[in-house]
Amino acid sequence: MTPRFIFSIVAYAVFLLSGCATVSQEPQPEPLKPYSNLRAPGSRTGSVRADRSLPSVEIPVSPQGLQTIDLTSETDDLFQRMRNGFSMPDINNDLVLYHQQWYMNRPESLRRMVQRSSLYLHYIVEELDKRGMPMEIALLPMVESSFNPMAYSRAKASGLWQFIPSTGKRYNLDQNWWKDDRRDVVASTNAALDYLQSIYEMHGDWHLALASYNWGEGAVGRAVNKNRALGMPTDYLSLTMPGETKNYVPKLQALKNIFSNPALVAEFNLLKIANRPYFGTVTKTSNIDVKVAARLAGMQVKEFVALNPAHNRPVIKSESTMVIPADKMDTFVSNLEAHEGSNQPLSSWQSYTVRPGDKLEKIAPRFGMTVANLKEANSITGRIKVSPGLTLLVAGQEGGEPLDMDALAEQPRLPAADPVPEKASQTHTVRKGETLPVIARRYGMTVTELKRINHLRNDKIAAGTRLTVAGANETAAKSESKHGKAEIKSIQRPSPQKAPKITHYTVRRGDTLASIAKRFKVSKDDLLRWNRLSPNALTAGKTLTIQNP
Repeated sequence: MTPRFIFSIVAYAVFLLSGCATVSQEPQPEPLKPYSNLRAPGSRTGSVRADRSLPSVEIPVSPQGLQTIDLTSETDDLFQRMRNGFSMPDINNDLVLYHQQWYMNRPESLRRMVQRSSLYLHYIVEELDKRGMPMEIALLPMVESSFNPMAYSRAKASGLWQFIPSTGKRYNLDQNWWKDDRRDVVASTNAALDYLQSIYEMHGDWHLALASYNWGEGAVGRAVNKNRALGMPTDYLSLTMPGETKNYVPKLQALKNIFSNPALVAEFNLLKIANRPYFGTVTKTSNIDVKVAARLAGMQVKEFVALNPAHNRPVIKSESTMVIPADKMDTFVSNLEAHEGSNQPLSSWQSYTVRPGDKLEKIAPRFGMTVANLKEANSITGRIKVSPGLTLLVAGQEGGEPLDMDALAEQPRLPAADPVPEKASQTHTVRKGETLPVIARRYGMTVTELKRINHLRNDKIAAGTRLTVAGANETAAKSESKHGKAEIKSIQRPSPQKAPKITHYTVRRGDTLASIAKRFKVSKDDLLRWNRLSPNALTAGKTLTIQNP
């Protein structure tokens, strides 16, 4: 065999192999077929077979070298930087194809998500790069919240990364009267990446880490152990999981497939995001009004809140981090120095602790406010009673001028912002035969307020359900004096709450959320919240965590 003949065979083999590694772009036929052949490179079912018999073909010119990509080179396109860092193994099944087509049939929805992500995506990519984590995770907020930092789920998950309250506290995300760090772009991103790294180290597999982020690391661990005991594979696709978790990684893979294709990104006219920081951070040692901070940065209040969505009040508490666009940082610092040099206050608000005997009607005029302004500033609706110890936001000086309330319309209005701190609230366990109107009257509340504080969707309430009620005192027993005025005879103070008893229950065939809730005398909403479930995700064999008082 001559050297020329050997070279011909080798060259032809290189030609075939380079063809196998290329994903061809399909034309766009009928709706369900447009992108059915767009598969992730290296996916399980997307291999191409080459004819094993290699005929002798003489190539008249020297073959060109294979195209290489320098992953260390800088790029101006943030999506290209992400593509270079995609490193998770690909999956390819019917669920991936379904979600891929779902997204691609809704290009306007994709455009909105990318538009929202443009404020936050570079920061996420930068943090992933520092930690050496897969770039696919930068797309996870699209699955979790559609990159809406104000997203709030029925399970009380909040923010870009959809932290439930308990997990947020585990990762030091403050949730208080002033702010909810689950909505803070910087704090929640760092917490989410810490959490994902932790569960990756636990499982050693990114798909299982993602499943744990959605379903819980304990649940995934039990599913893995169950398969291992049966001698079955323990990878993500082999586990028995709730429907939401079974679709979770395929959704992310579908988005990865779309953003891996530059031609597709261009075809859908998705916003090109620059590979440079969008914002920087500033920390002030004094309170500053949201409206003042926005003005100093030369921004609309709405734009400022989009970058600083964690704050529950129109004033940012001292030592809180503010996020300012990078191209406005110099303007902000310069205007801030000028403002402070003029001895003008940065905040026209202050906090006020309610004293015994205080009423909103007395507090408001003391600080130059109307009752309506005071309620609006503190997210108070209806006839809710204010109790001693409750914190209210009031005007900065007693007897001052009425406040401009324009900034309040842009502020978050979420359950986390309800002015019912733990020390000024108590719980009530629903007794058999009690209704919401009866309970509301007992604590001087309206049914609407009671439902809002407890996130109830209807007026039905099961016996044994624990409700949060406003005020530190129950309605006191009253008797009429000879002058016809009500006299308080006694005041009941809430007893210290005991730590709940934790019970684990394995779901049996035929069980429903309602039957389990009734059995343990808890609400269905609590079951969903404790176990991070969706209402249709209950399956036989699943272990539920139940808290009993």
